[in-house]
Amino acid sequence: MAVSILQRITGSGLAVGLLVFTYWLAAAAYGPDAYATAQALLTSWIGMLLLLGFTIALYFHLCNGIRHLFWDIGWGYEMETTTASSVAIIVGTVVLTALTWIIGLSG
Repeated sequence: MAVSILQRITGSGLAVGLLVFTYWLAAAAYGPDAYATAQALLTSWIGMLLLLGFTIALYFHLCNGIRHLFWDIGWGYEMETTTASSVAIIVGTVVLTALTWIIGLSG
C-alpha cells in the first residue's frame, strides 16, 4: 500500500522537477545572466535538495513502473512476491540514486 501511495507522490514530484528542468533550459536560452542565476539556485543547498528529491522520485517511479510491467503480464501478484518486489524497489531506488550522485559529484 505504501509503495502505491509513493508512486503517486513521486509522479507529482516528477512534474514539479520537470518544471524546474524547464526553467533551467529556458534560463540557458535567455542568456548567460539568466543561466548563471539558475545555476546559482540549483547549486545552492535548496537546489541540491530539490535535485536529490527529483532523482529519488525518478528512480522510484522507474523501478515501480518496471514492477507494473510485470504485473501487466500477470506475474507477481502473490503476497510474498509483492512484498519482495516492494523491498527491491526501495533498494533499487537507494542504490541508483546513490550511484547517480556519487558519479555526478565526482565528475
